[in-house]
Amino acid sequence: MAAHENTQVNNPLHGVKLQTIVEQLEAEFGWQGLAQLININCFKSDPSVKSSLKFLRKTPWARNKVEALYIKTFC
Repeated sequence: MAAHENTQVNNPLHGVKLQTIVEQLEAEFGWQGLAQLININCFKSDPSVKSSLKFLRKTPWARNKVEALYIKTFC
C-alpha cells in the first residue's frame, strides 16, 4: 500500500465526487437553504449544479466550506 493511500483511509470524502456532494446538499437543503448556510453567489443567483461545480472547482475556500458542510451533514 502506497503512503498516499494510507492518508486517504480517514478521509470521509475519499472517492466522493464534488458533483455528488453538491447534488446531495441541494437535495437536503435546497438552493435557498444552501445560500443561507454558505454565503456564495453560485447558490443565490440562478443556481444550478453545473454553475456551482464550475465555481467550486476554481475557488478552494468555497469548496472547503461546501465539503465541511457535507461532512457535518452526512458523515
